[in-house]
Amino acid sequence: MDEDGLFPCGQCPKRFTTQRGWKQHQNYKHRPAADTPRFPTPNFRTPSPAPLSGPSSPIFSSRRSPRRRQNGSPVRLTWAAAPLELQRYGTQVTEHPILDGTPCDIYGDDLPEDTPPPALEPRDPEDYTPFGSADEFELAELLYERVQMSASNIDRLSQLIANLLGPDKDAPFLNHEELYKTIDRIKQGDIQWDSFTVKYNGELPDDLSTAPAWKLQEYEVWFRDPLSILEGMLANPSFKNELDVAPKRLVKNGKRLYRDLMTGNWAWFECDKISEDENTHGAMFAPVILGSDKTTVSVATGQNDYYPLYISLGNVHSSVRRAHRNAVALLGFLAIPKTSKDYAGSAEFRKFRRQLFHTSLEHVLSSLKPFMEKPRVTRCPDGHYRRVIYGLGPYIADYPEQALLACIVQNWCPRCTARPENLDRPAGRRSHEHTDTVSEGCSLKEVWDNYGIVADLKPFTAGFPRADIHELLAPDLLHQLVKGTFKDHLVDWVVEYINLTYDKSEAERRLADIDRRIMVTTPFPGLRHFHEGRGFKQWTGADSKGLMKASSFVFLPAIAGHVPVQMVQAVSDFLEFCYLVRRNVIDEDNLDAIDAAIARFHQNREIFRETGVRPDGFSPLPRQHSMVHYRHLIQQFGAPNGLCSSITESKHIKAVKRPWRRSSRNQPLGQMLVTNQRLDKLTAYRVDLECQCMLDPVKDRSNLPPPPPPPPPQEEDDEDTEESGDSDEPYSQGDVKLSTKAARGVPRDINTLAAYINQPTLPILLRQFLYTQQHLANGPQGCNVPLASCPELERNQKVFLHNSAKATFFAPSDMSGLGGMRHERIRSTTSWRRGPARYDCVFMEGDQQEDGFGGLLVGRVFAFLRFTHEGRRYPCALIHWFSTVGNTPCEQTGLWRVVPDFDRNGDPVLEVVHLDCLYRGAHLIGVTGSRFIPDKDFTSANSLDMYQGFYVNKYVDYHAHEIAF
Repeated sequence: MDEDGLFPCGQCPKRFTTQRGWKQHQNYKHRPAADTPRFPTPNFRTPSPAPLSGPSSPIFSSRRSPRRRQNGSPVRLTWAAAPLELQRYGTQVTEHPILDGTPCDIYGDDLPEDTPPPALEPRDPEDYTPFGSADEFELAELLYERVQMSASNIDRLSQLIANLLGPDKDAPFLNHEELYKTIDRIKQGDIQWDSFTVKYNGELPDDLSTAPAWKLQEYEVWFRDPLSILEGMLANPSFKNELDVAPKRLVKNGKRLYRDLMTGNWAWFECDKISEDENTHGAMFAPVILGSDKTTVSVATGQNDYYPLYISLGNVHSSVRRAHRNAVALLGFLAIPKTSKDYAGSAEFRKFRRQLFHTSLEHVLSSLKPFMEKPRVTRCPDGHYRRVIYGLGPYIADYPEQALLACIVQNWCPRCTARPENLDRPAGRRSHEHTDTVSEGCSLKEVWDNYGIVADLKPFTAGFPRADIHELLAPDLLHQLVKGTFKDHLVDWVVEYINLTYDKSEAERRLADIDRRIMVTTPFPGLRHFHEGRGFKQWTGADSKGLMKASSFVFLPAIAGHVPVQMVQAVSDFLEFCYLVRRNVIDEDNLDAIDAAIARFHQNREIFRETGVRPDGFSPLPRQHSMVHYRHLIQQFGAPNGLCSSITESKHIKAVKRPWRRSSRNQPLGQMLVTNQRLDKLTAYRVDLECQCMLDPVKDRSNLPPPPPPPPPQEEDDEDTEESGDSDEPYSQGDVKLSTKAARGVPRDINTLAAYINQPTLPILLRQFLYTQQHLANGPQGCNVPLASCPELERNQKVFLHNSAKATFFAPSDMSGLGGMRHERIRSTTSWRRGPARYDCVFMEGDQQEDGFGGLLVGRVFAFLRFTHEGRRYPCALIHWFSTVGNTPCEQTGLWRVVPDFDRNGDPVLEVVHLDCLYRGAHLIGVTGSRFIPDKDFTSANSLDMYQGFYVNKYVDYHAHEIAF
């Protein structure tokens, strides 16, 4: 160890903070070729009823993590440390020099720099009109929005409250009618619904009775003023720190970063166009994001289809839009023309349906058009006024909707001119100008056949400034990649290959084994598990969302050994592409990696052509073809995860499905409109009260008796705690904490506890752990320390066992809080939910100078412990170490492989490490190869004991992909 307390390599300039990191580096970089480890032939060990135990003498020690300083204390970064961009990514930020969102007064005149925003209109702190108090509002919000209580139950509850209060006090609401009327009187968020009707205006026969019904019917479209909705979003003070007033370019180490919409090239170029008019200088550009998608609320009670149209403000950060924090609003319900089967396929009806769609959109958005060239003074979240210019931005839609929007023929690409029989050849980009040019001098049929254009129809964007629908179609991760390429293409092709290659009985045997491999995958937070298998070859739409999360990364190692290597590599290349484009921040290196993944995928997918699965090639597959456009779209619109159709599909639940369930089902649309309006009012009212600091829990409680003292802490096993989810904790790279309470009914005495968890060497390991903690300056020692040098445990030393720990880490690419933080539960318990034991695996810090998985260690947690020694509290974990195989990932799957460490006696290599050494959970999948999994005595609960080697699953979530590459 050198004078800085680091371990020098001795063969290269690198130095390491841990001895295990030094050892791992030696194995990776300097192992003689003859000693290169071979990955063991996959086989199965007899599972043990409890973790293996016995004396161990590990030669490694890992006691430090990225969150520990030189003195061993944890590092916690805070938001106040630096500006938001520099703090998160260490970037240089350049804003648009002309349309920079300069604050102005209410007359549109620019304010001097550093002028504070105008004060809010004063409000009586006791005025909760139309409610009598904060409690009354929160009760209304609870009943109507959160619980969604029925009218009859509200009446019953109101009666019970009145009886409890007695005749001398008034109940908050007499019945549901008074509750609804009170909500209707809220002024905040009061944007009324409007409607218009559309009717076929072409030629009709003299005898109207012979005309198709669709030609005579009036189609009603309901909508709200988009200008009012967007101004409400702009004025929302909760968006103050999550909104960009100007396009910006993020640069790190000389390379561009793409994140939110305003960091892409499109917003910058739009401002360049707008700035040609000097009257717009200093204005704020506000992109308008739209999305539409048909949804069915009930099939059992009839085909109840609705066509919601959503709107969002492009200035709002993607994390806010994904978190559904009022950044996506219901704009309207489009009409769905229907007819009998006799006319459904007619060209006349299809043309009318397209015209109805585009005409409706143009009319609904008409209030925005004047302010797409002339600024409108609008209040912004920081309280300042700015001159705002709107512009149509990305449109979120799946492929059929994109074809409708772009006025193209099905199976053609809405973005480029590639022909459907050869979509992946180089081709030019579509545009309104291109459509006008090819339409001149050609018949409608020629344009249809040769260019895939529906030339007798104009896209709605043709009527708005600077708008071209071919440029504005957003990438769609859900339908293009998840449901399209993965589920409908790759999974089906693999199944078809097995059925073509083997006879029926052998094919069914292999498909069943793939299903079993998926079934025995170890549990992990947020992972849907199929204990009885699922028959993946019969996956349906109802399963696709959960199965994509569970099966995309499980499917990859599950098919290895049953299909050719090149086929496994094709799936691996596709998954790599998916996880790269799903990142919250994408840099230029990622863009190059995306291009490389596409190239490898296109090369390796040829195996499906060669084996007869796709003898005619890979066209027309427009969803799969869309992958070639992702680089350009990322450069234009930022990271795609802020524009995915999963955002609008999630909005269906709140805006369509739940309001429909609350309706009487008799002409429900009108009731659904009222429900949405009331929900928006409650939301806007809450934002207003919070801005005025009028929801302080202390208010209006002065006459209440003091709350009872909290009950004494009780032991719990944490089985009912949330497995994973977003977190609002302050920013940090990572933090792991033990569960709040220790396990119940567990011995506290160290020797008794060691016997209870079947780890007789625990007292020795704890003493060696104490020595390491007390001699941090001497470098890691761990289990190499002679026992005579280790401190003695206190007499009657009490050690508390915890069944879990909570890891919180910065994972903005996954579903996370506004600060990008996410949490997950790591389990280590002798019985999980009254079933078998569960001992999860974790990532730990290894070689800090190595990128990706090369800088990580993997271990399995056999116990979470807490004890106090000489007045100092020690949270720690008993770890069974795993070693990495080779210095590169598996060529087939692209996944790293590890094997559990055992000493010469066959006992597991164990060590107690400080909890700060843990980073987050790790998911391991057994390497099966060409062998079949036994039908019996092999489950997800014991698979970590049955396999000899494991894949490190970097696809378990997007954060894992970012750190374990």
